[in-house]
Amino acid sequence: MHKERCPWALGSTLETRYHDEEWGVPVHDDRTLFAFLILEGAQAGLSWRTVLQRREGYEALFAGFDPVAVAGFGDGDVERLMQDARIIRNRLKITATIGNARCFQEVQAAFGSFDAYLWNFVDGRTVQNAWTHQEQVPASTPLSDVISKDMKKRGFRFVGSTIMYAYLQATGLVNDHLVSCFRYAAVRSL
Repeated sequence: MHKERCPWALGSTLETRYHDEEWGVPVHDDRTLFAFLILEGAQAGLSWRTVLQRREGYEALFAGFDPVAVAGFGDGDVERLMQDARIIRNRLKITATIGNARCFQEVQAAFGSFDAYLWNFVDGRTVQNAWTHQEQVPASTPLSDVISKDMKKRGFRFVGSTIMYAYLQATGLVNDHLVSCFRYAAVRSL
């Protein structure tokens, strides 16, 4: 039986699996939220497929997405990461990831968890959109503008409004599956 999916998910098996199993599912685990922060920042200027293809490399090289471990990375780690083709070798993105791990811990200390900080922006409830065409889905919104601005103020980098909107979609703070997509209702009910 054919399942209707969001058009972007049809590019590869990797993208289809990600769409069907993860995209838009509400995330409340801090380590997973940190993982997506790394991956969405790494995507800047690239395709999501490029990042998904390197996801295992990121997990291996960034200490299983442990923000405490990543926050402790130094210059030697940056050089080691710059030599490893399992990730996107961009010095600015790598150093931003390390700095973001430190900022992430500061947010955890201030709010009890990154989850509490992030979900407070949507009053703990997923924003349910009802798009019928891919062209309707925005690249950024007033919500992503506010979160981006707040995170930049806290020292995060690679958290522009467009990156943050993709982050909100990925982590389920926003349901942007098209209404015709077989995942729309399932994600809506979570």
